[in-house]
Amino acid sequence: MSEITTDLAILGAGPGGYVAAIRAAQLGLKVTIIEKDKLGGVCLNIGCIPSKALIHQAEVFTHAQEAESLGIKLDLSGFDYSKVFKKSRSAADRLSKGVGSLMKKNEIQVLSGTGTILEPGLIEVNGPKDETSTVKAKDIIIATGSRPRSIPGFDFDEETVLSSNGALMLKELPKRLVILGAGAIGCEFAHIMNSFGTKVTLVEMLDQILPIEDPEASKVLAEDFKKRKIDIHVKTRALGFKKTKDGLSVELEGPDEKKSSVSTDKLLVVVGRIPNTEGIGLENLGITTDKGFIPVEDYCQTSVPHVYAIGDVVATPLLAHVASKEGEIAVEHIAGHSTTTRIDLTLIPSAVYTEPEIASFGLTKEKAIMKGFAAEAAIFPYRGSGKAVATDAAEGIVKIVYDTESKEILGAHIAGSRATEILHEVLLASASELLPEDIASMIHAHPTLSETVMESMKLIQGAAVHI
Repeated sequence: MSEITTDLAILGAGPGGYVAAIRAAQLGLKVTIIEKDKLGGVCLNIGCIPSKALIHQAEVFTHAQEAESLGIKLDLSGFDYSKVFKKSRSAADRLSKGVGSLMKKNEIQVLSGTGTILEPGLIEVNGPKDETSTVKAKDIIIATGSRPRSIPGFDFDEETVLSSNGALMLKELPKRLVILGAGAIGCEFAHIMNSFGTKVTLVEMLDQILPIEDPEASKVLAEDFKKRKIDIHVKTRALGFKKTKDGLSVELEGPDEKKSSVSTDKLLVVVGRIPNTEGIGLENLGITTDKGFIPVEDYCQTSVPHVYAIGDVVATPLLAHVASKEGEIAVEHIAGHSTTTRIDLTLIPSAVYTEPEIASFGLTKEKAIMKGFAAEAAIFPYRGSGKAVATDAAEGIVKIVYDTESKEILGAHIAGSRATEILHEVLLASASELLPEDIASMIHAHPTLSETVMESMKLIQGAAVHI
């Protein structure tokens, strides 16, 4: 058994862990990172990156079909989804190898294996070929991420009942797909599969798709999905399924307990994720979880000195960019260079990579009113944007929530082309305590989609031009 001594040991090399490792190295700490699978974690390998590669390929495929409007006829009979799959894996592998290069560049020691915390400052690592080592560290960061959540009666077998992992690894498309859960992941897969010709049925228990997003932004996407003949069932739950001679039959219960069934080839269950906090030695530290999550303080400290937790194992939004920021916060606190405390949840951007895209931060009008603000919302339609019309992307809205008394920007909700990119101008303004007039008075290049942001701010002042 080998023994390693280091300043900082990190369990997990996802967007939280590897970013924390790099920042720690920048601050002069000796770092060891422990990962049982590939560097980059779920996001780079079976999450954000391969799914966005599939989304890009879906859009390329869709645009090829749209070329007929220009009088161009393309023969798409040779379409082979396995090649789409290979391109998504290529993107994931390239970025995972890139993280490996960053580890070497920053002189970070990488241990392959499963780590278990034996006591504060001591981790046992069970590596390949039954190799065992111990890591002694002054500080430990837990960044073990999360996994797909299943629901009773729909256990994953990755053949018939798929998790997001299984869906990303498909080499052949099903002709029919029922998706249980219409959050960001469910809607993104609906977009991907429908674009490639799969008949998609989307089932959501709550009263709208993208339940945590603004209702008007969600409506924009729902209307687009319906035009694309994606069947949407809201206020509906799946009771069970049975195998038939040509696939599966899924039993649904809708509003007023009305029952129905839908036929499909495969089921995709995307109803959330579970933190990976079992089997890592929390009981040896005396740390108890809350619904699986590790309680932390302002700098991501756990109840045990010198032990931190970041990313999907803590009860903040399960997003890669949140994990990365928390990694930086924890490491800077460890190194005595603290500049930021706990993340302001109202300034976390949300991004859904459908077409149209959905992006948001902060409060909806309804939640702002509940919090006591004199809130109102300004809504500028994409059809008022020259760039949106010129690029056949006129469906969408920019919705700015603001306080009518102070004019403080309380939130933004954008549904439309490149929404995930143009959101950040509003986010920066809000974080910097700028007012709508500051954006409204700034010259924006014409024609750009960002002009929709400028016009929405002018609308607050009663001075919008193109509406």
